[in-house]
Formats: sequence, C-alpha cells, structure tokens
Amino acid sequence: MSVFDFLMMALPVVFLIASVLIAVKAVSRGRNRKRTLLMQLASFAFVFALCMVCPFAVSAATGDAAAAASGADGMAYIGAAAATGLSCIGGGIAVGNAAPAAIGATSEDPKAFGKAIIFVALGEGIALYGMLISIMILSKIG
Repeated sequence: MSVFDFLMMALPVVFLIASVLIAVKAVSRGRNRKRTLLMQLASFAFVFALCMVCPFAVSAATGDAAAAASGADGMAYIGAAAATGLSCIGGGIAVGNAAPAAIGATSEDPKAFGKAIIFVALGEGIALYGMLISIMILSKIG
C-alpha cells in the first residue's frame, strides 16, 4: 500500500474526527445545538458522498470493468448495511418509546400486559425486517 492510498483512506476519518471536535467546542462555547447538529450531518453527508463518488469516477476514467463490478458489490454492501442500521435505529426509537409506556400500563393494570407488549414487539419487528432485507441483498451478491 502506497502512502497516497493510506492518505486517501485516512482523510475521511481525520475530517470527521475534526468535525466532531469542532462541534463539541462550538456547543461548549454556547452555540445553537440544533445548528451544530445540522452542520455535523451536512459534513458527514459531504464525506460520504465524496467517498462514494471518487471510486466510481476513477473506475470510469480508467475504463476498468472489474473495478466497476467491484463498485456495484460495494454499493450492495452499503445498501445492506444501511437497511440494517436504519431499521435498528428506528426499532430502537420505537421500543424506547413503547417499553416505558407498556411498563406504566402494566403497573396500573396487570391485565394490560398482553396488549402493551404487542406494541413493544411491533417496534422490534422493524429491526427484523431490515435484517431480512439485508440478507436478501447479500444473497444476490456472489
């Protein structure tokens, strides 16, 4: 691995770490938290787009068909990771809101346990659907 390859791999990591440090410093100085969060998301989206576009641009410029096929596999892996990750985040939010309500309802009326636990299970089902989609995506690769 050449020094250039190492720098190209380390640059996004360094940029994101610097972005986090700048955001922490801005919040500690009393800046608007919502604006700082939006700037963090924008910087993450920029680095993500840069990391996604550069390999495709290089493979298109060189005309390498194997690199293009490898890029398609890479996009499938990213899609599988996004399906699992986003569904788990959504499921965590759903369970995080439903579980305390279910506990409260059960503490007031123990007969409500069966009805309340259904809503918690529905939130967990979201994560299972995302995992199922990622398994389907990964089964198509290869």
